[in-house]
Amino acid sequence: MAFELPPLPYPKNALEPHISERTMDFHYGRHHQAYVTNLNNLVKGSPMESQSLEDIIKATYKDTSKTGVFNNAAQVWNHTFFWNSMKPNGGGSPSGQVAQAIDRDCGGLDKFKELFKAAAVGQFGSGWAWLIADSGKLRITATPNAVDPLAEGQTALLTCDVWEHAYYLDYRNQRERYVQAVVEKRLNWAFAEENLKP
Repeated sequence: MAFELPPLPYPKNALEPHISERTMDFHYGRHHQAYVTNLNNLVKGSPMESQSLEDIIKATYKDTSKTGVFNNAAQVWNHTFFWNSMKPNGGGSPSGQVAQAIDRDCGGLDKFKELFKAAAVGQFGSGWAWLIADSGKLRITATPNAVDPLAEGQTALLTCDVWEHAYYLDYRNQRERYVQAVVEKRLNWAFAEENLKP
């Protein structure tokens, strides 16, 4: 069964004014769709055609003969995760287990924001910033290109896409302004809480 572009969890204009409908047309409608199309073409007729995205990502990570498959599978998964990491009227403060874990492992919400923004803004070139759970503790990390925590055996809670196509139409080269808007106005703490549950 062919992989499909999953529906967005909100209308394409729902993240405005921080992420424009025009950006979503390109980022979701073209970039995300291209990863889905490329993945289907790459796995067609192979056993991977019937595997889950997660299984493909784990099986192809660091396999240089399958770099194209990994990159496209991971980017399909990463983007789907990114859309869910945001919501209209997001941001604010977490609650429940995530809030407790951020206080315990990240030094509180303000320190989390400082570290997460630094990871996103400081990622050299294309990549991602993540809040992850690893060995029972929360941690902030950044990964290059298509690499994600799933490939590394970690649990992703939230992410911010810092490939240029995520922000260039709205913010040009001002990645810091884009990251600030995502963290302060769009992060979906309920999604993080859901991902933290065993």
